[in-house]
Amino acid sequence: MKGIILSGGSGTRLRPLTKMTSKQLLPVYNRPMIYYPLNTLLKAGIRDILIIVAPDHAGNYLNLLGSGREFGARFTYEIQDEPRGLADAFIIGESFLDDESVTMILGDNIFVDDFSDDIKSFTSGGRIFAKEVDDPKRFGIVEFDEQGKVLSIEEKPENPKSNYAIPGLYIFDNQVSMIAKSIEPSERGEIEITEIQNAYLEKEMLDVRKVEGEWIDAGTHDSLLDAGLLVRDKVDVKMII
Repeated sequence: MKGIILSGGSGTRLRPLTKMTSKQLLPVYNRPMIYYPLNTLLKAGIRDILIIVAPDHAGNYLNLLGSGREFGARFTYEIQDEPRGLADAFIIGESFLDDESVTMILGDNIFVDDFSDDIKSFTSGGRIFAKEVDDPKRFGIVEFDEQGKVLSIEEKPENPKSNYAIPGLYIFDNQVSMIAKSIEPSERGEIEITEIQNAYLEKEMLDVRKVEGEWIDAGTHDSLLDAGLLVRDKVDVKMII
């Protein structure tokens, strides 16, 4: 199992904070934001990690994280020249993955749950997660039937079929790069990760598990503040770095 942290993008929702640095390098209480998704991967035993960054601040990531030796890991870096969607990470990282399974986490997602068992028990297909939210229009949404079987997955639907959002943690087998390369860009001009999820769903190879603990997508000023308070006050985010 290899890991990818996707830390591209321009962080426009966090301007002016991101005029001089990357969103994922902003502080969340006492650590840079990227430490939290990195912590999720390291806790699961993933030590070979690709960090995908935007070109403007690549040097800052190198200065902060280095080769990964300090963390008992090996880091590889790639540039995402422009935001082309989350699924683009599997195209950029194809040679890095080298036909191995991968866990990808978004660089601005902070979880309380420990996903180590979910990652270590993975064998094939795809595994994603679902968390009930109040504002489902902002996210990819998964619809379940009464028995918990997945019926559909939609990207930021105008009329969501459920309140279960898909957070930024994805586990896929070695088919994922090939699937990503077959996807046509959406109307937004992005290679949508929901298309990858639907490809696995059509093959009946997609496993969806519900997230119990708190999850924060720290991409806005309010959620960035919420993330800092979560770490400071709840002490539920178990850090090993």
